[in-house]
Amino acid sequence: MIKLNKVIRTLIVSDFLLQIGWGFVGPIFAVFLTRQIQGGDLKLVGFVASAYWITKSLLQPFLAHQLDKNHGEKDDFVFLVMGMYLSSLVPFGYIFATQPWHIILLESLRGVAMACVVPTWYALFTRHVDKGREAFSWSIESTGIGIAAAFSGALGGIIAAAFGFQAVFLLLGVFGILSSSALLFIRPHIFENDHFEFRVPPIDKPTIEKPL
Repeated sequence: MIKLNKVIRTLIVSDFLLQIGWGFVGPIFAVFLTRQIQGGDLKLVGFVASAYWITKSLLQPFLAHQLDKNHGEKDDFVFLVMGMYLSSLVPFGYIFATQPWHIILLESLRGVAMACVVPTWYALFTRHVDKGREAFSWSIESTGIGIAAAFSGALGGIIAAAFGFQAVFLLLGVFGILSSSALLFIRPHIFENDHFEFRVPPIDKPTIEKPL
Protein backbone atom coordinates (compact mmCIF):
# COMPACT_ATOMS: atom_id res chain seq x y z
CA MET A 1 0.00 0.00 0.00
CA ILE A 2 1.29 3.45 -0.89
CA LYS A 3 1.91 5.57 2.19
CA LEU A 4 1.81 9.34 2.49
CA ASN A 5 4.04 11.44 4.71
CA LYS A 6 2.73 12.90 7.96
CA VAL A 7 2.23 16.44 6.68
CA ILE A 8 0.17 15.34 3.68
CA ARG A 9 -1.86 12.90 5.78
CA THR A 10 -2.59 15.58 8.36
CA LEU A 11 -3.59 18.17 5.75
CA ILE A 12 -5.96 15.67 4.16
CA VAL A 13 -7.48 14.65 7.51
CA SER A 14 -7.90 18.30 8.50
CA ASP A 15 -9.64 19.12 5.22
CA PHE A 16 -11.79 16.00 5.52
CA LEU A 17 -13.06 17.11 8.94
CA LEU A 18 -13.63 20.64 7.66
CA GLN A 19 -15.61 19.41 4.66
CA ILE A 20 -17.74 17.16 6.86
CA GLY A 21 -18.63 20.13 9.02
CA TRP A 22 -19.57 22.47 6.18
CA GLY A 23 -21.27 19.60 4.38
CA PHE A 24 -23.83 19.47 7.20
CA VAL A 25 -24.84 23.05 6.39
CA GLY A 26 -24.53 23.23 2.61
CA PRO A 27 -27.86 21.66 1.57
CA ILE A 28 -29.93 23.43 4.25
CA PHE A 29 -28.33 26.86 4.53
CA ALA A 30 -30.71 28.51 2.06
CA VAL A 31 -33.65 27.08 3.99
CA PHE A 32 -32.22 28.50 7.20
CA LEU A 33 -31.88 31.96 5.66
CA THR A 34 -35.44 32.05 4.36
CA ARG A 35 -37.08 30.57 7.47
CA GLN A 36 -35.04 31.74 10.44
CA ILE A 37 -33.73 35.18 9.44
CA GLN A 38 -36.09 38.14 9.60
CA GLY A 39 -36.87 39.29 6.08
CA GLY A 40 -34.92 36.39 4.64
CA ASP A 41 -35.67 35.57 1.02
CA LEU A 42 -33.95 34.26 -2.09
CA LYS A 43 -32.30 37.62 -2.66
CA LEU A 44 -30.62 37.33 0.74
CA VAL A 45 -29.31 33.90 -0.21
CA GLY A 46 -27.57 35.48 -3.20
CA PHE A 47 -26.19 38.43 -1.23
CA VAL A 48 -24.82 36.14 1.47
CA ALA A 49 -23.01 34.00 -1.08
CA SER A 50 -21.61 37.13 -2.72
CA ALA A 51 -20.39 38.52 0.61
CA TYR A 52 -18.25 35.42 1.14
CA TRP A 53 -16.87 35.03 -2.35
CA ILE A 54 -16.13 38.71 -2.94
CA THR A 55 -14.30 39.07 0.38
CA LYS A 56 -12.27 35.89 -0.11
CA SER A 57 -11.49 36.51 -3.77
CA LEU A 58 -10.32 40.09 -3.33
CA LEU A 59 -8.18 39.48 -0.24
CA GLN A 60 -6.66 36.13 -1.14
CA PRO A 61 -4.22 37.13 -3.93
CA PHE A 62 -2.73 40.02 -1.93
CA LEU A 63 -2.27 37.89 1.15
CA ALA A 64 -0.73 35.03 -0.84
CA HIS A 65 1.64 37.44 -2.59
CA GLN A 66 2.92 38.74 0.75
CA LEU A 67 3.37 35.22 2.11
CA ASP A 68 5.38 34.21 -0.96
CA LYS A 69 7.86 36.99 -0.22
CA ASN A 70 8.89 35.38 3.05
CA HIS A 71 11.23 32.40 3.18
CA GLY A 72 10.17 29.36 5.12
CA GLU A 73 6.73 28.10 6.03
CA LYS A 74 6.28 29.47 9.53
CA ASP A 75 4.15 32.39 8.36
CA ASP A 76 2.10 30.09 6.10
CA PHE A 77 1.44 27.78 9.02
CA VAL A 78 0.45 30.64 11.34
CA PHE A 79 -2.02 32.09 8.83
CA LEU A 80 -3.42 28.63 8.08
CA VAL A 81 -4.12 27.78 11.72
CA MET A 82 -5.33 31.29 12.54
CA GLY A 83 -7.71 31.28 9.59
CA MET A 84 -9.00 27.81 10.42
CA TYR A 85 -9.83 28.72 14.01
CA LEU A 86 -11.44 31.98 12.89
CA SER A 87 -13.66 30.18 10.38
CA SER A 88 -14.62 27.71 13.12
CA LEU A 89 -16.10 30.53 15.20
CA VAL A 90 -18.46 31.65 12.43
CA PRO A 91 -20.98 28.77 12.85
CA PHE A 92 -21.47 29.70 16.50
CA GLY A 93 -22.47 33.15 15.28
CA TYR A 94 -25.17 31.58 13.10
CA ILE A 95 -26.83 30.26 16.25
CA PHE A 96 -27.53 33.79 17.48
CA ALA A 97 -28.11 35.49 14.10
CA THR A 98 -31.55 36.96 13.49
CA GLN A 99 -30.99 39.80 11.00
CA PRO A 100 -29.73 39.72 7.40
CA TRP A 101 -26.75 41.92 8.26
CA HIS A 102 -25.68 39.40 10.91
CA ILE A 103 -25.32 36.71 8.27
CA ILE A 104 -23.63 38.99 5.75
CA LEU A 105 -21.12 40.09 8.40
CA LEU A 106 -20.45 36.49 9.43
CA GLU A 107 -19.96 35.37 5.84
CA SER A 108 -17.61 38.28 5.17
CA LEU A 109 -15.62 37.22 8.25
CA ARG A 110 -15.51 33.67 6.92
CA GLY A 111 -14.28 35.07 3.62
CA VAL A 112 -11.37 36.73 5.42
CA ALA A 113 -10.63 33.50 7.28
CA MET A 114 -10.65 31.34 4.17
CA ALA A 115 -8.48 33.84 2.32
CA CYS A 116 -5.88 32.93 4.94
CA VAL A 117 -6.59 29.20 4.76
CA VAL A 118 -6.84 28.30 1.08
CA PRO A 119 -3.52 29.60 -0.33
CA THR A 120 -1.52 28.45 2.69
CA TRP A 121 -3.07 24.97 2.67
CA TYR A 122 -2.26 24.57 -1.02
CA ALA A 123 1.24 25.94 -0.50
CA LEU A 124 2.03 23.46 2.29
CA PHE A 125 0.51 20.57 0.35
CA THR A 126 2.52 21.47 -2.75
CA ARG A 127 5.83 21.70 -0.91
CA HIS A 128 5.45 18.52 1.12
CA VAL A 129 3.85 16.18 -1.41
CA ASP A 130 6.03 13.12 -2.00
CA LYS A 131 7.81 13.17 -5.32
CA GLY A 132 6.32 10.57 -7.62
CA ARG A 133 3.09 10.41 -5.62
CA GLU A 134 1.57 13.72 -6.65
CA ALA A 135 -1.41 12.25 -8.50
CA PHE A 136 -2.12 9.71 -5.77
CA SER A 137 -1.90 12.34 -3.02
CA TRP A 138 -4.32 14.65 -4.79
CA SER A 139 -6.65 11.74 -5.54
CA ILE A 140 -6.84 10.87 -1.84
CA GLU A 141 -7.60 14.52 -1.04
CA SER A 142 -10.34 14.64 -3.68
CA THR A 143 -11.78 11.30 -2.58
CA GLY A 144 -11.86 12.48 1.02
CA ILE A 145 -13.81 15.60 0.05
CA GLY A 146 -16.27 13.51 -1.94
CA ILE A 147 -16.87 11.06 0.89
CA ALA A 148 -17.24 13.89 3.40
CA ALA A 149 -19.79 15.67 1.20
CA ALA A 150 -21.80 12.47 0.57
CA PHE A 151 -21.89 11.55 4.25
CA SER A 152 -22.57 14.94 5.80
CA GLY A 153 -24.93 16.27 3.12
CA ALA A 154 -27.58 13.68 3.89
CA LEU A 155 -26.97 13.69 7.63
CA GLY A 156 -27.20 17.47 7.91
CA GLY A 157 -30.80 17.51 6.74
CA ILE A 158 -31.72 14.71 9.14
CA ILE A 159 -30.15 16.50 12.10
CA ALA A 160 -31.81 19.81 11.22
CA ALA A 161 -35.22 18.15 10.93
CA ALA A 162 -34.82 16.33 14.23
CA PHE A 163 -33.01 18.87 16.40
CA GLY A 164 -33.12 22.20 14.55
CA PHE A 165 -30.59 24.40 12.76
CA GLN A 166 -28.77 25.30 15.98
CA ALA A 167 -27.69 21.68 16.45
CA VAL A 168 -26.25 21.61 12.92
CA PHE A 169 -24.30 24.83 13.48
CA LEU A 170 -22.98 23.56 16.80
CA LEU A 171 -21.82 20.36 15.14
CA LEU A 172 -20.21 22.37 12.35
CA GLY A 173 -18.29 24.45 14.88
CA VAL A 174 -17.07 21.34 16.68
CA PHE A 175 -15.79 19.76 13.46
CA GLY A 176 -14.15 23.06 12.57
CA ILE A 177 -12.25 23.13 15.85
CA LEU A 178 -11.19 19.50 15.41
CA SER A 179 -10.01 20.28 11.89
CA SER A 180 -8.04 23.30 13.09
CA SER A 181 -6.49 21.44 16.03
CA ALA A 182 -5.33 18.57 13.81
CA LEU A 183 -3.01 20.98 12.00
CA LEU A 184 -1.01 21.56 15.19
CA PHE A 185 0.53 18.09 14.77
CA ILE A 186 2.50 19.19 11.71
CA ARG A 187 4.20 22.14 13.43
CA PRO A 188 7.49 20.21 13.97
CA HIS A 189 7.61 19.44 10.23
CA ILE A 190 7.29 23.02 9.04
CA PHE A 191 10.30 24.36 7.14
CA GLU A 192 11.86 27.31 8.92
CA ASN A 193 13.77 28.24 5.77
CA ASP A 194 13.16 27.81 2.07
CA HIS A 195 13.86 24.12 1.41
CA PHE A 196 13.85 24.24 -2.34
CA GLU A 197 17.15 23.65 -4.08
CA PHE A 198 18.09 24.39 -7.64
CA ARG A 199 18.46 21.20 -9.63
CA VAL A 200 21.22 20.92 -12.23
CA PRO A 201 19.77 19.55 -15.48
CA PRO A 202 21.16 16.10 -16.33
CA ILE A 203 23.77 15.85 -19.08
CA ASP A 204 24.33 13.10 -21.61
CA LYS A 205 27.85 12.20 -20.51
CA PRO A 206 29.36 12.40 -17.03
CA THR A 207 31.94 15.07 -16.50
CA ILE A 208 35.46 14.10 -15.40
CA GLU A 209 36.80 16.08 -12.47
CA LYS A 210 40.26 17.52 -12.97
CA PRO A 211 42.78 16.75 -10.24
CA LEU A 212 43.64 19.62 -7.93
